[in-house]
Parts: sequence; C-alpha cells; structure tokens
Amino acid sequence: MSYRKTLKLICGFAGGSAVLFAAVTAADSRGYFGEQRGEAAGRWSRFTVLQAAQPAWTPASHTPTPTGHAWDFNWDKRDPSALTNGKKKKESATEDPSSEQDNGKPKATRNILLIRHSQYNLSGNNDKERILTPLGREQAELTGQRLAALGLKYDVLIHSSMTRATETANIISKHLPGVDLVSCDLLREGAPIEPVPPVTHWKPDAVYHEDGARIEAAFRRYIHRADPTQKEDSYEIIVCHANVIRYFVCRALQFPPEGWLRMGLNNGSITWLTIRPSGRVALRTMGDSGFMPPDKLTRT
Repeated sequence: MSYRKTLKLICGFAGGSAVLFAAVTAADSRGYFGEQRGEAAGRWSRFTVLQAAQPAWTPASHTPTPTGHAWDFNWDKRDPSALTNGKKKKESATEDPSSEQDNGKPKATRNILLIRHSQYNLSGNNDKERILTPLGREQAELTGQRLAALGLKYDVLIHSSMTRATETANIISKHLPGVDLVSCDLLREGAPIEPVPPVTHWKPDAVYHEDGARIEAAFRRYIHRADPTQKEDSYEIIVCHANVIRYFVCRALQFPPEGWLRMGLNNGSITWLTIRPSGRVALRTMGDSGFMPPDKLTRT
C-alpha cells in the first residue's frame, strides 16, 4: 500500500480531516518526509505527524463521570426507614424490633402506564369543542387493542377530565371490560415548569406556578411506591397529556424537571413506569407507538 493511500486511511479514522491530509501532502512534495532516511523511515515520519495532530486518548478523558447526585430513595416520602422521623418507639421485651419495620415495608411493584390522548380538533374555541378527530378515534382504538393484547390485569383507568383525554379513555375502556374509569382534574394539561432551554414558539395559557402546583400534586398522588397493604403487583393506566407525562417521567427518574420539553410524544403512545418496593424507578417504554401503522402517527 502506498504511503498516500495509508495517509488517506489514517485520516479517515481520524475524522476525515481534509486540512490534515493537505498539510501532509504539501510537506511530502517539498521533501520533508524521508528524503535522506530511506523509504521506511519516511513512512514512520509521516505516521508520527498524523499521530501528533490527534488529541491524546486516555480512559480518564473519555469515561463519563457521575454528576454527584445520589439517588434519593425517599423521593416519594414513603421510605419506611424514614417514616419514624428518628423517634424511638417503646418495645416490650417480647417484641421483635425488626418485625414491625418489615410489616411496614412495601412488597408489591406498581406499574403505571401513561397514555397520551389521541389527535384532537385544534381549531376548537374551548375544551368542549376540542374533540377527537376521526383519526384520533382510530388511534384510541389501536391503543386500546395494544393494552388488551399485553394481557395484563389492570386495576384502574384514570383519565384527565379534559374532553380529548376523556374521549380517548372511553374508547380504550371498551377494550378493557371490567376496569373502572376514574376522572381527575389534577391531570388536566398545563405548563408544569418553565422549560430549559427556553422556547419562543410556545407560551402557556397560564403562568407556571398555577399549573405547576396542580401537576406536581398529581405527581404526588399517582407516582409513588406501593402501600404496605398492597399484596400484589398492580397495573394502572393514566390517560392524560404530553406535558404532564413528560414532567412525571423527569420527576420519577430524578432528572431535572425543567428538561420536560426536550422530549416528544406521539398521540396515543404508551409510557410505562415501574416503581419497585425499594423506591427504585425504571422507565420501561417512553412514548411507544410502534403498534400503530406509520400513516396513523401524529404529534398534535
């Protein structure tokens, strides 16, 4: 292989730098490479120049470093070890000090499936007029079919009281007979917190501290570890809105909540959070809409 081909290959590995290759070629044309030291020495000189032009690679310079923020196991204020507030309880001689704590520990896992409402009429003047479009109704049918196909034992179907979420939940409910429907005003759409980085193309209808307090209250009501009295794992469906879901995900994973607007969700998509008894949280799916044909996908 000629040295020119070698240089091209190395430049390709280095990121395809045309400037670097031109510099080496110019140096070669002036006799700077191996004029008086033979062919082999010239090749190694050229390689040395290329090596010197690249930043040094070390494991220390390329290994991600922790941010320093440890996981807060009491993020939902339901950690059994923190509920005593440091107060010592009176124990009789016959009581096992660990038995009471064990009885107060959650044992079940909560699975929360967050569904974004289907496509709706954006030209409506108020909430009652912002009903689902024909495509939106198809999307809700597909989401209901998908939830049914998962074969899970759902405990409840909670939905925002806004029209588009209520209609989506009613259609999904037809595919899940026997699952109770519950409406909740806390889950209505809004602006949870001012996003970072800021945006200029969207301005919320209400100020952040009004919507934010309500959406945070919804998070605390629905996103937490299981109660100690819950014996079996649960599967709960919440049909609501993109802003609410994105904020929930950031809060549950202990990510900066102001990053909620960096994510996108399709209509009718499924976001699945799992909360373990220990307080650990996992995101099993985020905005899953792969069960829909491509021509049915929207993000309005």
